[in-house]
Amino acid sequence: MSDNANATERVDVKEAAEQNANKNIYRSFNYVGTKETIAYLFNDWSNTFSGIGYGERYIWDVVKIDFGIAAVVSLFTGAWDIINDTFISAIVDNTRTRIGKFRPYLVGFQIPMTFIGLLYWFIPYFFPNTAATYVPKLVFYYIFSVFTETANTFTGVAKSGYMSTITPNPNERIRLITLAELLTGYMGEDMPRYIFGFMYDMVTTGRWKVQLRTIFMGMGVTCAVISSAFTLWFFLVSKERVPQSIEKPNVKEGLKAIVTNYPVLLMCLSEFLQGFGVGTSQDNYWIDVFGENSMINTLKALVSGISGPIGSISYAFVAPLRKRFSSKFLWVGSDMYGDMISLAFFLIGITNKNYLKLKPMLTAYGFSEFLSKLLFGVNKVINADLWNEAMDYCEWKHGYRMEATTGVAKNLVIKLERTFMNSINLFVMKKVGYVQGLKVGTQDARTKKWLFYLSTVVPLVTSALGIVPKMLWPISKKKRTQMYYELSEHRNRAVTDYVNSLKEDENA
Repeated sequence: MSDNANATERVDVKEAAEQNANKNIYRSFNYVGTKETIAYLFNDWSNTFSGIGYGERYIWDVVKIDFGIAAVVSLFTGAWDIINDTFISAIVDNTRTRIGKFRPYLVGFQIPMTFIGLLYWFIPYFFPNTAATYVPKLVFYYIFSVFTETANTFTGVAKSGYMSTITPNPNERIRLITLAELLTGYMGEDMPRYIFGFMYDMVTTGRWKVQLRTIFMGMGVTCAVISSAFTLWFFLVSKERVPQSIEKPNVKEGLKAIVTNYPVLLMCLSEFLQGFGVGTSQDNYWIDVFGENSMINTLKALVSGISGPIGSISYAFVAPLRKRFSSKFLWVGSDMYGDMISLAFFLIGITNKNYLKLKPMLTAYGFSEFLSKLLFGVNKVINADLWNEAMDYCEWKHGYRMEATTGVAKNLVIKLERTFMNSINLFVMKKVGYVQGLKVGTQDARTKKWLFYLSTVVPLVTSALGIVPKMLWPISKKKRTQMYYELSEHRNRAVTDYVNSLKEDENA
């Protein structure tokens, strides 16, 4: 047998051994028990339950903050967000405690920040019937925004890193994400929006003699408390299982990681390019064009009931699709699929000015939601796991994990851009003639047309370049297998070395 043949045989044997070891090390062993799994599932559900939507309507019509002033406040709070992210992430990444790196912030901040956050829903009670330029209200709103943003940075940074450390097994991680998304779908992730949308319409159309601030406060407080309770339970019963390096990393390394960690760089570029999307929420289109949103909410509920099983079945596609295709293919493909659905909805709307006709637009919306459900499970699971995969890639290449600092480094430019774009979107609303405080459905014809454009084709076109970095995702199926095999070996050696060092210290 020739030397080349021998070399080829050795390579084949090595690859087979690595694949078998890979299966034994990280594919067949689960770390998360039943109680922690249930807590994980309800935590994921609570994250969707916490939002009632209609945030813009709350600020525009209830709190009443002038568009121009809101744009300026957004610039200042965004700038502070970028500044405090840097030192807060460094604090989190350098934390080493008996209960972990992230849990001290997640457990310690949860209850006080929930109660402080509830004040948001009481702003209209603190400043009732005041003008959109009332100075004391604007000062309170600005200070409250800065304070809550700072505190939420601690929990946000910690939580984003924590979710990638509860298990070192990537397949178990996928299983948890899939189960969580399935539960969220069955328990009605959009149910608070449907309920609140109905209540909002009943008040704005005069059928309920209740003030808008009352239903916002009632639903906002209820959802926030329930969500916080499930989230705290998860943080209390779960554990961090991916070991951190004993040597504490510095900020410079974290900022550098955004360039040296190629997957993070691509995710950052994709979000950055997508962030130039100019537009407004589709809720504003339905409310300000047709005068109420209850019909669309009714359709959403009906469509969810009909297409819900398809959305659930779509989770069964995740495992075979991940086995057959790379993360890049699924990431890019799901993006293009969603864009085509949005474009079709827009084309139906501009045909014969259908965007002003309720029946054809409700029908088009129903079909678009139905088609979206076909890849619903794939979108949810793949998008949720990409960041975890990028963090594992950083550990594989550089030998340390810097979830907090790397995450903040990724978001620095993006947050600056979003702050700028939030202000741009507010100015655009003014430019298209939107008048704050008008009765719903009474904006002029030009404004209604632009509301449809701004909620459909304009954000689609202005964010289109975001797909380009997705096409460059470097982690192929083969490289992914190699990465997790070598990570498993490295982690086992690190634990063994640490235990041996403790024994040596005791003997000394």
